[in-house]
Amino acid sequence: MSDSSGVSRRSFDMKLGYGLKSRSHRVVQDSSVAEIDGLKQSCWANMPQELVREVLMKIEASENSWPLRRSVVTCAGVCRSWREIMKEVVRTPEASGKLTFPISVKQPGPRESLLQCFIRRNRSTQTYHLYLNLTQALADDGKFLLAARKFRRPTCTDYNISLHAADMSKGSSTYIGKLRSNFLGTKFIIYDGLPPHDGAKIMKSRSTRLVGSKQVSPRIPAGNYPVAHISYELNVLGSRGPRRMHCVMDAIPSSSIEPGGVAPTQTEFPVSNVDSFPSLPFFRSKSSRMENFLSGPSVDQRHGALVLKNKAPRWHEQLQCWCLNFHGRVTVASVKNFQLVASAENGLVGPEHEKVILQFGKVGKDVFTMDYRYPLSTFQAFAICLSSFDTKIACE
Repeated sequence: MSDSSGVSRRSFDMKLGYGLKSRSHRVVQDSSVAEIDGLKQSCWANMPQELVREVLMKIEASENSWPLRRSVVTCAGVCRSWREIMKEVVRTPEASGKLTFPISVKQPGPRESLLQCFIRRNRSTQTYHLYLNLTQALADDGKFLLAARKFRRPTCTDYNISLHAADMSKGSSTYIGKLRSNFLGTKFIIYDGLPPHDGAKIMKSRSTRLVGSKQVSPRIPAGNYPVAHISYELNVLGSRGPRRMHCVMDAIPSSSIEPGGVAPTQTEFPVSNVDSFPSLPFFRSKSSRMENFLSGPSVDQRHGALVLKNKAPRWHEQLQCWCLNFHGRVTVASVKNFQLVASAENGLVGPEHEKVILQFGKVGKDVFTMDYRYPLSTFQAFAICLSSFDTKIACE
């Protein structure tokens, strides 16, 4: 699939805020990841609350984009009282179209427009880094958002996803979830490290075991909460045309794409200790892990869940390839390119089913654009795109 557009580049350098310096990929964590003790009350907390709120509201309104938006994050780190005010003032990506704090990557994207990002792949280290576009260029220096590393297992492949650009181990305090594939690369499950909503059930898995109290974050116990199932239709030797994707978003109701529909929104990373989660199961059984993986979601889990499918491309006679309109965001034909829309399985077909919810495509040897909107979060969109990178023995 292909599209056409020019590519320009602009230098960018952030020195403060979430993401800090883009090339060093350092991350400033929010209250759930960083030590809250660092936000001790100070003389700043004694300022009149009305004055502080007015000043912080003006700062939030004036700093619309990165790197200027780092001032918002800085203000939230002054003291607890300032932080609480900022949490009230800063709106979610759904309402503002902005990614501000780390928790923003777990919240649904904007309703009215696509949030433009891009992914850089490093073949030698098998890592993938996600950035937020700061200009109209297909791939600028960007603001770092998430990173993932590929881990091959005997019977599957894992992609650990982290808020940190260099530390993608599951024992890290910045680990937020993973993508797991089967051996053929045709079926995938997205696991959230934290409950995506009330009542979410943890998946029994060997990977949720405690390796040692120092290796697992004492503040954020990593679990396996399945939030989506992705499948690729078997297509040996490409006899059926381009890849066909099918995504069941277990954590998102199908009603979320309707007018007035609502998707679950995480508001903060919970601050807790592993000891406060005595009910979390930690298994070492390989057979138990594979049984749960292969069984997929139950009927109850699938009922009412949002279903996404890839938009069917058209054959271009002159170019002799399958094409989709990416509106200039994709420039290189690739079997990995796709656009996801709501499937008719969600109910009556309407305007909501025509909107592209996620699009992904190649613009360079190891650079890919990723644009998404409500009801997907940055984390969910990134995980779905990672599934396109995985080798698919029976789908090419």
